[in-house]
Amino acid sequence: GDVFYKGERMQAALALEKAGLKSIKLKPKEGLALNNGTAATTGIASLVLYDALNLAKAADIAGAMSLEALHGVPYAFDSRTHELRPHFGQRMVASNVRRLIEGSEIIEAFKSARVQDAYSLRCIPQVHGASRDALDFVRQKIDIEINSVTDNPLIFPADGEALSGGNFHAQPIALAMDFLGIAVAEFANISERRVARLVDSKLSGLPAFLMENSGVNSGFMIPQYVCAALVSENKVLAHPSSVDSIPTSANQEDHVSMGAYAARKAQTILSNAQKVIAIEILTAAQALEFSAPLKPGKGVYKAFQAIRERTPFLDEDIFMAPLIEEVLSLVKSGEIVREVEEEVGELD
Repeated sequence: GDVFYKGERMQAALALEKAGLKSIKLKPKEGLALNNGTAATTGIASLVLYDALNLAKAADIAGAMSLEALHGVPYAFDSRTHELRPHFGQRMVASNVRRLIEGSEIIEAFKSARVQDAYSLRCIPQVHGASRDALDFVRQKIDIEINSVTDNPLIFPADGEALSGGNFHAQPIALAMDFLGIAVAEFANISERRVARLVDSKLSGLPAFLMENSGVNSGFMIPQYVCAALVSENKVLAHPSSVDSIPTSANQEDHVSMGAYAARKAQTILSNAQKVIAIEILTAAQALEFSAPLKPGKGVYKAFQAIRERTPFLDEDIFMAPLIEEVLSLVKSGEIVREVEEEVGELD
């Protein structure tokens, strides 16, 4: 086939020659290994899972920042509550939030303001935790898959046999990646609801759209629009691919997993969710300024400082895309998680 070499399209053989490379001489069964959709599906799935596990921690940080900015109460994160419904992910998230808000002057000042908060704050452990449990399931499937043999036929030299089977079928990863897409979409769904509360003065008690002069300025209205658009797109993308199948090869291959698309679709959902979490972190940092001189908990404060080192407090409208991109880079690289973990220890 054709490739691009130094911006010019040409035949692959010519490009190899120009680059001083020789084509690989494939050994038995290596051609199928390179072309099999199951291997590609698993490769994409592994990368998406790695980034999703990092995003799970960033989502906890974002949620804790919003909790403090909205003067939330700490009672829903009490360990005794989560011992009575001991889903592993739920307990992990509740523990993370407690550590992130530890020593908060804001929480201490407002903890008697109400008995309970809205679901998007109060149920952070239950929602984030359920998604974490889903990611743990996906990790188990990928661990098995990347240590398995998935080509066909299988050669058993000691027995002198070649067996045709179905290990190439990507259904285990297809289902897992559909599940991952749903789980990651939920990180973004609940995050957008927190952003919506932050910009709504009737719910937050903060200046409308987080700017004092919001009649002239749009403030953080437009970033919330972006979140709404991204989570709406994810709701469509989260429809499972694995429920579909279309026969090929004269009906010999009469049930297929659609796993490659499930993995690529999950990658798009993840990318959208990373942007939503980044916007929540940026928005919550703006909102936290209005609680000064009270300081948030040590983990939240570390995240706030990391954002302020790179983006300013806004008192009038500016072009926000570069600010969002700056925070997005911290989320995608894992840097915001690493900086917070330097302060509070490794998050669960």
